[in-house]
Amino acid sequence: MLPLNEIITGDARELAREISDESIALIFTDPPYLREYLPLYHWLTQEAARVLVPGGWLFAYGPGEYIPDVLDLMRGCGLTYFWIFALLHNGGYPRVWYKNLMSGYKPVFVFTKGKPSRLPWQASVGSVAADKQFHEWGQGVGFAFKTIDILTSSEDTVWDPFVGGGTTAAACKMLGRNYLAFEIDPGTAQIARDRLLNTQPPLFVLQPEQLSLDG
Repeated sequence: MLPLNEIITGDARELAREISDESIALIFTDPPYLREYLPLYHWLTQEAARVLVPGGWLFAYGPGEYIPDVLDLMRGCGLTYFWIFALLHNGGYPRVWYKNLMSGYKPVFVFTKGKPSRLPWQASVGSVAADKQFHEWGQGVGFAFKTIDILTSSEDTVWDPFVGGGTTAAACKMLGRNYLAFEIDPGTAQIARDRLLNTQPPLFVLQPEQLSLDG
C-alpha cells in the first residue's frame, strides 16, 4: 500500500503498479518535455485509464513543440479527449531558437475517463507564473490550486507521478486533499518535502455532510 500525502522517491512507472484500480479522482502532472521522454505520455494515459475513477480527469502539461506527437501518444488508451488548455506565460516568452519563435503559452492536455463526474465551468485560457525556487522547470501553484479545487472534494485523491518541486502536492495540502506524489530524483524529492513542511493546510475543511446546495 502506497502512503498518501508523502513524496515517494522512485520511478513512477514502477511505483504506479501499486495504485489500486479506479482509486484516483484527478491526475495533475507536468512530465518532462524533451523528445526522448515523449513516450511517458502514452504510459501516463494508459495508467490513467486504469487508476482513474469513472468520470475522473487527467491534466498533463506538455510541450507546444510536440502537440501532434503528444496527442497521437495519448489517443486510443481508453480515455476521452476533452480539450487543450492554453496557459499564457506570465513574465516572458521562452525562445524556440531553431524556429525563431517566441512561445507565449504552454498547452495542457486534458482527458477524462468517460463522461466527467464533475463538469464545472472552466476557462480554457489562463496564465501561469513560473516558480523556479523549487525546481528549474517549476510552475506556479495557481492553476493547480484552481483545478484541484473545482474538480475534487475532500475525500478524493490526486496523483502526480512527476511531482518535481511539489507544486501539485502543495496545492493539495492547501486545499485539504489527499495526494499521491512520485519523484524519481532523490534531491528534488527532498526539496519538495521541505517545501511541504512550510505549506499550510486549510484551517477548516468542510466534511461532505456539512455541505449544502445553498452554500
